[in-house]
Amino acid sequence: MTIHADFQNATILITGGTGSFGNALLDLLKNSQVGQIRIFSRDELKQELMRIRYNDPRLRFYIGDVRDRASLDGAMSGVDYVFHAAALKQVPSCEFFPMQAVQTNVIGSMNVVESAIKNNVKKAVFLSTDKAVYPVNAMGMTKALMEKITGAAARAAVEGNTVLSSVRYGNVMYSRGSVIPLFIEQIKAGKPLTLTVPEMTRFLLPLPHAIELVTFAFQHANQGDLFVKKAPACTVQMLAQALLELFGSSVPLKVIGMRHGEKIYETLATREELAKAEDMGDYYRVPMDDRDLNYGKYFTEGDTKEPTLDDYHSHNTQQLDLQEVKQLLLTLPQVRAELQAAGRPVELA
Repeated sequence: MTIHADFQNATILITGGTGSFGNALLDLLKNSQVGQIRIFSRDELKQELMRIRYNDPRLRFYIGDVRDRASLDGAMSGVDYVFHAAALKQVPSCEFFPMQAVQTNVIGSMNVVESAIKNNVKKAVFLSTDKAVYPVNAMGMTKALMEKITGAAARAAVEGNTVLSSVRYGNVMYSRGSVIPLFIEQIKAGKPLTLTVPEMTRFLLPLPHAIELVTFAFQHANQGDLFVKKAPACTVQMLAQALLELFGSSVPLKVIGMRHGEKIYETLATREELAKAEDMGDYYRVPMDDRDLNYGKYFTEGDTKEPTLDDYHSHNTQQLDLQEVKQLLLTLPQVRAELQAAGRPVELA
C-alpha cells in the first residue's frame, strides 16, 4: 500500500488512535516520510504501550476525549490531516447506554468537525459503518448522525476550507469485540460456538482493506464525499464452520438468537445513494446531498434511475464459499498466530 504524497512532512492526528485502526495505520506510516503523528485518546496505559512498541520520535500522545472540545483544540493545532476513529462501537453496550453513544459518536464527532475547521486542517476523514444505513440500533443511529453532521458542515464550507469526507465499511475482521476472536477462544476452550442466527450475513473486511479505504478517501475526496468499500460476505454459520475446519475442531454449534439491536443483514449503500454514486472499481463515491431548504423544485422532477436499483447489502454482495472464507481467514496475522500456537497448518492443502 502506498502513502499519499501529501502526507510527506505532514502532521497527522488520529482520534481514538490506540484502537485497532490506529495501530494498523501506524504500521503503515512507520516507514513513511510523515512529519508527526499525534495519537489522541483517553487511555493512558494504551498510549504508553504504543509508545514502547513503536519507539518512534515522530509520535506525540495527547490524553483527551472527543467529548471535550478544549482537549481536541489543543491536539488539533498545527495538524494537516485528521483520521476520526474515536467511537463507541459495541452494539449491545450502545443499546444499554444510548446517551453515552450520543455523547461520543454525535457530539464528539461534531467537536472534531468544528475543531478541524477552526484549526484550518486540510482534510478530515470520518470513519462510519454499515450499521449507519437503515439503523435499528443506537450505535448505527449515532453513526448515521455523525455522517449527517459531517455532510451539513461540508455543505456550509467555502472553497479552500477543510475538506470533510466520510468512509463507510462493514465488519473489520478480528477487531476488538468481533466474533472471530470469540469463536477462536471458544474452540480453544472446547466450548460450543455460539451463533446468533446461522443465516445472518456480514461483510468481511480485513483491517488493511479498511486502511486502504481511508487513505483512498484522503487522495480522492471532494468536499462532503462519502466512500463505500465493496466487500464480500458470508453467513455466520459458514464463518464458524471455516474456523472449525482450520483448527480441526469438532465442538458443536449453539444457536443463541439475535442480540440487542442486530439485523439479519447489513447494508453499505442505499439505492438512493447508488443512484448518484460514482463506481470507482473497489469503491463507490457518493457525493454529498447539496440540496438547500428550497424543496419545492424537487416535487416536480423525478428520478427514473432509482427504481431500477437495489440497496447494496450483505445478502446481495459476492457470497464467499467455505474455501474462500478459510483463505480469507488465513490472511489475518492473528488467525495464523493462533493456528501456529495450536500446531495447525497455516496454509490450505
